[in-house]
Amino acid sequence: MATDYDAPRKSEDDSESIEALKERVPDARSGSGGVEDSDNPTGFELPGADLSDVELDVVVLPAQQDEFTCMNCFLVKHRSQLDHEDANGPICKECAA
Repeated sequence: MATDYDAPRKSEDDSESIEALKERVPDARSGSGGVEDSDNPTGFELPGADLSDVELDVVVLPAQQDEFTCMNCFLVKHRSQLDHEDANGPICKECAA
């Protein structure tokens, strides 16, 4: 006997109303406070936080010999991304397109 896989399936679970389904799904706008974010495992709030006493250690490297700064987007790119140089300076392939 052949089975029609495209035919709609009917089961007892399909009889629930949309209102019952909405009650089971948490509202995304309500903001659940009990769930920890994987990017923020400690659970502290960043928006509006006073971070004036926090010091960040950042190492800034100067542009290397095989890099250039595009004068249109001001991003440091590898020489393989150089499209052309005009009166303002080097332009990358993305900005030239």
